[in-house]
Amino acid sequence: MDTTLTAALLGLLEGLTEFLPVSSTGHLLLAGHFLGFESKGKTFEVVIQLGAILALTSVYAALILRLVLRARHEDAARRAIVSLLLAFLPAVVVGLLAHDFIKTVLFETPVLIAVMLILGGFVLLVIDRLAPPAVHEDALALPLRKALLIGVCQSLAMIPGVSRSGATIVGAMLMGVEKRAAAEFSFLLSLPTMGAAVAYDLFQNRDILDFGAMWEIGVGFAVAFVTALLVVRWVLGFISRHGYALFGWWRIIVGSAALVALGLGL
Repeated sequence: MDTTLTAALLGLLEGLTEFLPVSSTGHLLLAGHFLGFESKGKTFEVVIQLGAILALTSVYAALILRLVLRARHEDAARRAIVSLLLAFLPAVVVGLLAHDFIKTVLFETPVLIAVMLILGGFVLLVIDRLAPPAVHEDALALPLRKALLIGVCQSLAMIPGVSRSGATIVGAMLMGVEKRAAAEFSFLLSLPTMGAAVAYDLFQNRDILDFGAMWEIGVGFAVAFVTALLVVRWVLGFISRHGYALFGWWRIIVGSAALVALGLGL
């Protein structure tokens, strides 16, 4: 396949899946495996994530600015910022301790990724139907203890195929957070989490990063940005109306198809 077309396809996958509970990392790694695509130091995969981060930042820039300005004189705003930082903390600890194992072992195991996609799909289907009644409807007013526990759930997404947004949303809903608020908290939490992960990846691989294919990286970045921008603006309304069942079935279908393909030696 033409490298530009491959870059656009992977950028589209990144933008479509980064903020949905379907595991963007799992989709990218499986797509790269079956397309025979691999960039030195994972430069391409790391950099196109910046496109998705930039898209989310542009959507929430006004809210974040208001939150920071209010924090100077409002306890609720300061508490909201602390809740996000607390939720971010477990991922920092797990990421620092297990980074090399995650990248060299888990990321190189397509069967594991496919299985986690399927299992996560069933979890979403169950939680969408059987989640406890919602008692928290404001993503910025969660109790600190629950915010920290959501962060612990997020750290499970270090396993590719689990989904960062899926883990945080499921964890939040189990703790009585309304489904739209769970998604919004997941989006806000992704800003420090993804930003730190990308920065750490770039630093860790600084000696082997390959920016030679700048055209492909630029194409992937641009497609990821535009696609993620559209997805973020659409997904909260969709979740409010329809829940998470569609994403659960999607995970099961993709994971099952990947297992069949791997079993056939593709």
